[in-house]
Amino acid sequence: MAFFNLFGKRNPEPEDQSKLDAAVQKTRENLLGRIGRAFLGKRSIDEDFLDELEEILITGDVGVETTIAVIDRLKEAASRQPYLNEGELQELIRQEVAGMMPVADASAIASGKPYIIMVVGVNGVGKTTTIGKLAHRFTADGLKVLLGAGDTFRAAAVDQLGTWAQRSGCDMVSLGMGADPASVAHDAVKKGVEGGYDVVIVDTAGRLHNKVGLMNELAKVKRVMQKFREDAPHEVLLVLDASTGQNAYEQAKEFTQATQVNALALTKLDGTARGGVVLGISHRFGVPVKYLGVGEGIDDLRPFDAREFVDALFGQKA
Repeated sequence: MAFFNLFGKRNPEPEDQSKLDAAVQKTRENLLGRIGRAFLGKRSIDEDFLDELEEILITGDVGVETTIAVIDRLKEAASRQPYLNEGELQELIRQEVAGMMPVADASAIASGKPYIIMVVGVNGVGKTTTIGKLAHRFTADGLKVLLGAGDTFRAAAVDQLGTWAQRSGCDMVSLGMGADPASVAHDAVKKGVEGGYDVVIVDTAGRLHNKVGLMNELAKVKRVMQKFREDAPHEVLLVLDASTGQNAYEQAKEFTQATQVNALALTKLDGTARGGVVLGISHRFGVPVKYLGVGEGIDDLRPFDAREFVDALFGQKA
């Protein structure tokens, strides 16, 4: 399989779409039901409806900045199409929201192997599990994958990643608990380059300490990677727990300030009514969502598609 096929979008299976629909069910019921009630009996987008919609989106964890942007776009659209029914309103919201979300830049993909991913995020968000599911996805596509166990401070983190390496059939570099994370990254990238691996995924410590310490630590990890690939890491993937609402915003703020995050993975989307954070965080920080965690199974990490997500969130076309 060609290397770049890894980053191409697979044709979605009906089962994949049904999992996404199920994962955002609580959020959809929260948002769509309230929007429908606010629009009940109306034939146009008036100020009263926009005021109610603003409250619905903010309390749905979409975020203030993103909500204001949505309202402004709807006002502009309504000036061109003042009269509409509920189905047309839903379609208008879908179009405007999907158009606000940044898209991953395919030109940033490396021209050679290995493609190096540095994964960041706090403890408890599902970072290690996301790495394991990514590894499984890549190896299932016939790619040679290497993991770097760089979260050396959390008890059992190295063992947990080792279990995922075995499950996904990939290799792992580990220096044990308490080792220097930068040394792990050094050895992993070195082995990835010399061993002809397609993808190297380096875990990092899941601590959100002071900004200076976090910045220095992540900068050190990046520097040692660049001894073997000047353009490494090609992807800094921030993993966030969608169920934490405003905490996820704060984590995104800290990590985007500390390092050059260029991709997001939102986990634990199933079972929460706070799926609106996917829209808000991506728009507010200008970072594309690349993966969504829609369940606990090894296959329940899916590539993100803005239109598919918005359709699932706000309901399919009427």
